[in-house]
Amino acid sequence: QVQLAESGGGLVQPGGSLRLSCAASGRIFSIYVMGWYRQAPGKQRELVATTTGAGYTNYADSVKGRFTISRDEATNAKITVYLQMNSLKPEDTAVYYCNYRPIYAPGDYWGQGTQVTVSS
Repeated sequence: QVQLAESGGGLVQPGGSLRLSCAASGRIFSIYVMGWYRQAPGKQRELVATTTGAGYTNYADSVKGRFTISRDEATNAKITVYLQMNSLKPEDTAVYYCNYRPIYAPGDYWGQGTQVTVSS
């Protein structure tokens, strides 16, 4: 099993910044995709940004140039992924979910979600 611990959501004014963190622990593998998805009220869950164990990154067009995903693999027992969100817009308001997927092993793990609200 894999446990995901998210933190960093909150309320911010338009143009502001937030940083989300997600720590994966447990039965984790070094070959993986990990990242963030979001779901706004009345909308489907959508990809925000992902990174891999090899360092490849992928971003939704709507966040390119504003959001940056990074990862920390300081120990073999934990992977931490960060999402730095700058120049936030009201349309970024959503529940943000962390996701971890090993590539060569079964499993698709989700965090509990953290609320991000961009409002003046």
